[in-house]
Amino acid sequence: MTELTVTPQAFPLIEVSGPPAERGRQYGRQAAERIHLGAGHYTEQLERLSLTRAALEKVVNDYLPVIEKFDATYVEEMRGIAQGADISFVDVMLLNARTEILKLAASPKLRETMRLDEEDGCTGLVVLPQRSLDGTLIHAQNWDWKLECAETSVVLRIRRDDGPDILTFTEAGGLARSGMNDAGIGLTANFLESDQDFKRIGVPLPLIRRKVLEQEHLALAYRAVYATAKSGSNNMIVSHAGGVALNFECAPDETFPLQPESGLLVHANHWVSPVALTKLKDTGILSTPDTLYRDVRVRDLLLSRGDRVGIDDVKAALLDDFAKPWSVCRPPRLNLASNLSATVATVVMTPAHGRMEIVPLPALGAPFTVYGFAD
Repeated sequence: MTELTVTPQAFPLIEVSGPPAERGRQYGRQAAERIHLGAGHYTEQLERLSLTRAALEKVVNDYLPVIEKFDATYVEEMRGIAQGADISFVDVMLLNARTEILKLAASPKLRETMRLDEEDGCTGLVVLPQRSLDGTLIHAQNWDWKLECAETSVVLRIRRDDGPDILTFTEAGGLARSGMNDAGIGLTANFLESDQDFKRIGVPLPLIRRKVLEQEHLALAYRAVYATAKSGSNNMIVSHAGGVALNFECAPDETFPLQPESGLLVHANHWVSPVALTKLKDTGILSTPDTLYRDVRVRDLLLSRGDRVGIDDVKAALLDDFAKPWSVCRPPRLNLASNLSATVATVVMTPAHGRMEIVPLPALGAPFTVYGFAD
C-alpha cells in the first residue's frame, strides 16, 4: 500500500494584475515552489512512459500556433510564468495541456495504455435560484485526481483592466480550472472520454476554461465552450448568477448541451446525452465505473432536501461516502492504474456573492476556506 504523505492545508491565494506577461511573472514568483513540484510530478510520468524531452518539445511546438491563433496573450502569460518561476516554458505548457501533450506525444499504441493513468473523476452540480434556500445560484464540484495535487494547487485571483476579475482554483502554473468571475459567470469541468479523442490538435482545455472566465457576457462564455475545437472530450458546466446553467458534453468536434431538471444539474464522468451516445462510444467508464452511480447519488441527496437546497446540503452531498472508497467523496486510494488518487478538493461557489469555499482532501476532514474578490 502506498504511504499517505500529503497533509490537508488550505490552498494559497495568489493575486496578479497588469498585462499578460507581467501577470505571469507575478504568478510564477508567488507560486514557484508549487509550480516546480507540479511540473516534477508530470515529468516523472513522462519518464515512466518513456517519452523523451524531445518528443515533449515537439508536441509543444505543434501546439503553439493553435494557441496563438486562439489567444496569443495566453502564450505571453505562460512565458511570464516560466520567467517568474525560473522554469522551462515547456514545463508550463505541460501544466496547461498535460492531457493533450501526454496523449499526443505518445505513439498510438501507448495512448491506449495511458487511459487508466489519466483517471480524472469529478462530480459537478448547480442548484438554480428557484431551488436554492436563499434564492442564490450554487455551483459546486469535487475534483478527483492525483493525491499529490493537494500540495501543488492554488487559488488564483486575477485583477483585470480589460474584463471581469477572475477567481479560479487550478494547479499552480495553470491558467484556469474551475472558478467564477465578478460578472457572475461560474465554471466547473470534469473528465469525459470517447473513441473520438486525440486524433487531432485542438485548443488545450484549461485555456478554453480561462476563455470562459474572461467573458462578461454569458452568450460568449457558452460560445467559447461550444465552438472551440478540442483534442479530447470533456464536460463543462457554465452558470450565471442570474439563474441560468447549462451542461456541455464536449467531443473534440461536437458539443451536446444538457439542461437542468427540477432546478438541479448534476454530472459525473459518463456521457448522458442520447444524441451523443448515438455518435460515439463512451470509453471513460472503463477507468471510472463509479460514475454510474455518483451523479444519481448526489441528485437523490439534493432532492431529499425538499423544495429548497442550501450550501450545507450541497457540501453534504459532495462529501457523501456511500460505497467508500468508490464514493462521491473519494478517500486516498489506489485507482485502477495503481496510482494514489483522491478527491483533491471540493469547491462550492455562489457567484452572486463572489464567494468560493474550498476544502482540500475533504475525506480527511479538513475545514473549508473562504475566498472572494475582496480580501
